Amino acid sequence: MQIAIFGGSFDPIHIAHETIVNEALKNLNLDLLILVPTFLNPHKIKSHLSPNERLFLLSKNFENQEKVLISDYEINQNRPVYSIESIKYFKEYYKPEKTYFIIGADNYAKINTWHRYKEILNEVELVVVTRNGFCNDIYDNILTLNVDINISSTRLRENLDLNFVPNKIKDDVKKFWH
Repeated sequence: MQIAIFGGSFDPIHIAHETIVNEALKNLNLDLLILVPTFLNPHKIKSHLSPNERLFLLSKNFENQEKVLISDYEINQNRPVYSIESIKYFKEYYKPEKTYFIIGADNYAKINTWHRYKEILNEVELVVVTRNGFCNDIYDNILTLNVDINISSTRLRENLDLNFVPNKIKDDVKKFWH
């Protein structure tokens, strides 16, 4: 079994997240892609949408994708969860032959600030998602997914532009936005 773990705040989910999921399924020969919304990102002090709102939006958006699992593991911990904890949990649960860990180029640029990052690198094969505005030519010997959509959740939150929200959940995002 081959799995990929793609964690994040998903605050809110946007079309780049959707594209990352589709590209990962197309290019990584996965049996399961696990999307893991955070309770609260350890590098942040708050989220705009509640953990349950973000979980609902992810679940609704990917409800018909057979190989996609939306996990409430981190949300159920009711605290910020470090990536290494989730990686170890899913590896123990699924016992995969191969585990990919998908992160954006922005996060890869600062992975050395992550809790137990060397252990993360030993536990998984990293997959870096390229992104406009970040140096995308430094990934020798690292798998990449080329998803150069010029959007970030931070910018989306600053000026809610529903053009970047998947159609299936636009009404829900409007309803949850406060």
